[in-house]
Amino acid sequence: MSFRKALKYQTWSIAWTIVILVLCNWHFSNDGSSGFFFEGFDKLVHLGFFFILTILLLYGKIREKTNTALSFSTLFKITFLTSFIGAGVEVLQWKVFTYRSADWWDLTCDCLGVGMGIFGYLLLNWIHAQKRSSAIS
Repeated sequence: MSFRKALKYQTWSIAWTIVILVLCNWHFSNDGSSGFFFEGFDKLVHLGFFFILTILLLYGKIREKTNTALSFSTLFKITFLTSFIGAGVEVLQWKVFTYRSADWWDLTCDCLGVGMGIFGYLLLNWIHAQKRSSAIS
């Protein structure tokens, strides 16, 4: 399959990656006057961003292959890619957008979001496979 055709199925994940890069490097005022943000809100946002990114990548791969069963290699690549993007965001915050602070806990939450997405896929795929096998027999 051509690279261009594979990208067609990843439109949403590419768009979401751009959203992550913009929002994680945006300069927000941190005066605490809004009352909406609580301590740890940033970590929750990182977890959610990368959970959604992982789900979108898995969805695009399933649509590309027209099969819900993805190989271990594909899951590893998606895990590596999303973790690499998370590390890239932290490096950008550390070296380029110095008004933001790089944080190991942000990267940890990025990886937890990735893990949650992979776990959700594995669980749902396992349930789907169980239903398929019980319908056959």
